[in-house]
Amino acid sequence: MHEQAHHYCVFETAGGFCGIAWSGRGITRFQLPTKTAAMTERLLLRRLAKGEPHAPPPRVQEAIAAVRRYFDGSETDFSAVDLDLEGQDAFFVKVYAAARQIPWGHTTTYGALAKGLGGGPETARDVGQAMAGNPVALIIPCHRVLAAGGKIGGFSAPGGASAKLRMLELEGVHLNAPEPAQRSLSF
Repeated sequence: MHEQAHHYCVFETAGGFCGIAWSGRGITRFQLPTKTAAMTERLLLRRLAKGEPHAPPPRVQEAIAAVRRYFDGSETDFSAVDLDLEGQDAFFVKVYAAARQIPWGHTTTYGALAKGLGGGPETARDVGQAMAGNPVALIIPCHRVLAAGGKIGGFSAPGGASAKLRMLELEGVHLNAPEPAQRSLSF
């Protein structure tokens, strides 16, 4: 089987340097911002079997412009961006389709997504695994999916949960800070 090379580019946003990769069918990978172009490229290429730098075609330029608007704080909808999720688990693809329906400034939980897909509470873990393996974070807005009780949950992108909080705050979603594990003595 011949493995297709994916084209990619690294670009700057108000949030840092992002990376995007594409095939003839759509976006295959997206790298959330890091501080340097070199770091973004290195992280992006870890997840590409074959990658070649290339000038983005118009449809990818449109996605890049949308990402820049997003990190400038403008309400952005990525639902029209074509994706190429070839090779992804069929259940994960269903989870990703459901997550793409979560609009700007809104959140849901792993459990609510699982229930919406016809699964029970045990399926929430599978939804979490899908979010952790999301190849196009932001375009599939996994940052909008929270743990039970509206807790932040995990985030496998650079910066972890702090990056997830920053992205949600950019959208006007403010989560309460977690309660401290130990309260100070008041005397």
